[in-house]
Amino acid sequence: MTWLRALKDTTRSGLTLERHRLEPLVALRGAVGLALVVGTALALFGPVVAVSSAFGAFQAAIATLQRSWRPRPVLALISGGTLAVSTFIGYLVGFQLPLFVALLFLWTFAAGLAWAIGPTTGIIAASNVAIMLVTVTLPTSVATAAGHAAMIAVGGLVQAALIVLFPVRRWGAQRDALADALAAEADYARRLRHDPTASFDPGPLMVARSAAAVTPREARRRPAELRGTRAVAERIRPVLASLADPAVGASPEGPERERVRDVLAAAAALLDAAARAVRYGVPVRMPAGAMAALKTPDTVTVLSGPPRRAALRLVALLDDVVEEAEGDGTEEGPIRDRPSLLSLLPGALRSVRGELRWSSPVLRHAIRVSVVVCAGYVLGAALSLGHGYWAPMTSVMVMRPDFSQTYSRSVARFGGTLVGVGLATAVEQVAHPGVAISCALAILCAFGMYLVMRTGYVASNICTSAYVVFLLGMAGEEAGQTVPERVLLTLLGGLLAMLAYALYPAWETPRLRNRLADWLMADCRYAAAVVDHYANPADRPGEDLRQSLLDARDARIAWQEALARAIHEPVRARGLTRAAAESADHALGQFGRGAMLMEAHLPEHGAVPVPPAAELADALRRDGERASRAVKERRSLNWDRVQQALAAWDDDHPVLGSGTVLLTEALKELTTALDEGVRR
Repeated sequence: MTWLRALKDTTRSGLTLERHRLEPLVALRGAVGLALVVGTALALFGPVVAVSSAFGAFQAAIATLQRSWRPRPVLALISGGTLAVSTFIGYLVGFQLPLFVALLFLWTFAAGLAWAIGPTTGIIAASNVAIMLVTVTLPTSVATAAGHAAMIAVGGLVQAALIVLFPVRRWGAQRDALADALAAEADYARRLRHDPTASFDPGPLMVARSAAAVTPREARRRPAELRGTRAVAERIRPVLASLADPAVGASPEGPERERVRDVLAAAAALLDAAARAVRYGVPVRMPAGAMAALKTPDTVTVLSGPPRRAALRLVALLDDVVEEAEGDGTEEGPIRDRPSLLSLLPGALRSVRGELRWSSPVLRHAIRVSVVVCAGYVLGAALSLGHGYWAPMTSVMVMRPDFSQTYSRSVARFGGTLVGVGLATAVEQVAHPGVAISCALAILCAFGMYLVMRTGYVASNICTSAYVVFLLGMAGEEAGQTVPERVLLTLLGGLLAMLAYALYPAWETPRLRNRLADWLMADCRYAAAVVDHYANPADRPGEDLRQSLLDARDARIAWQEALARAIHEPVRARGLTRAAAESADHALGQFGRGAMLMEAHLPEHGAVPVPPAAELADALRRDGERASRAVKERRSLNWDRVQQALAAWDDDHPVLGSGTVLLTEALKELTTALDEGVRR
């Protein structure tokens, strides 16, 4: 993609608004917390302290709106506490420009490395740096700086207390995650009616798994419908696929195929009903005729062999889903412990240490953002425009470890600032509101920001820019004198961020082969674990099979996210063209589907072992590791061991035979795609 095309795409992305379900009660709670803190500080200490406390409460509410499964009060307390410490330390050295710039560099570098822990941590850390740049200019002495820091911490404490006292839709995020997973399976069942080999995105299932992790205290309070439903839903997906796929399921045409279509339609209706019940905490409204269509005797009389077993298994699983969604089930899914923050600290430090290498996108982001923020601060001070912190504040808020987000957010930041500052300035100049009215307008803008935060960065930034203008107006600053400077410094900060990424990039495109190699190796290990179970039947699949499936899902999601980022990069694809990447993606998707179809018919304990399966499993593991290295090194793939194992195959197992055909066809397609990609 050329630079011109990349800039057009990122500009369009930055100015796009997404349709997202709004949560007015959550936004109102955050605005009420902000109003309590600001109003109290204004009455007791005056407008300057009120402005500091407002930033603390404002940022704490934003932290609670991030996508995280950590309890929201904890996020508010962490945000308020870390911002208070940042502000106080920043003020202590703020009187000397070189010393403050050195501190700013270290603080921003640490915030950049925080992305190694996770996006929520990275966003909170970057926001703390941005707000610190404003709040350090407000105090006039060490004592007042301590008071301002204390009020900032109080803002986080108040927001945390409101979440505890006035919970809005308790367990709502976990309910949505599980409901989305059930709805995704319902959509999959409908697509299988018309496309028996349709692919399935495991993303919703992975999100639901992350949401299911709870602390011991949460495990005792978790609603019954959230306990076992996910475990049952996990087992439905392979059964749906095996029922529809002509290789191991019903015949492509005829009465069997019609019966399967009816079963899939009924399954989709029941899964949708269960999803709605879980999302809203209501009883399952059984669709008329859906369960009857599933349990009709026609299913047994029309279907036979593997399709019949899959249909009966699906009916049993759907019964379990309905019972679990109503809270009447007896199956308790495996409890995933959510460790405390202190216990996560060693792992977080290991994650950060793991990124301390020159090829790491996170380290490059940390270096890039710290240099840009310091340069923007020095330039802002040297230009004598006033409010020089607007340039570095813009840079730290828009910069991300990847290209597309950095450029799209830079455009959205400038556009949002232009509109937000313009509207707020017009109100200030026409109405000349006093301190109380400015405070009310700032809180109203904060409410708007919380409400539209997830619809797009440009919309939320309009509200944020107006919020800052009204807030600084409370402190006695005249908005009309600073509007041109703010807009100019915002443009400067955005341009510095964009220029820095162009000069010191961390492109995803050159790393695509590594991501693909990781997915290939994970898929081969998953397929090997499935095949190995046929050679050694047990009571239930071992933990190695479950873990290999999760690893394959993680690797697939990492590849697809990397591919989505690389598409927008102005970098020439060397060694892996877009066409080759799409073909490889399809081939590995089919390979994983073949393994999943075999998993749907795993033999029970006491079944007759299939000795050739052990040799095939070993060949998949060894050839998979060798092929993974070949993908990274741009060499041709070799599947000699797999071919030899299949050549010696002397078993007529119906499911294994069809599954191995799918695996070999997918491996051939992958090899062809990568060979053509190298030649081009």
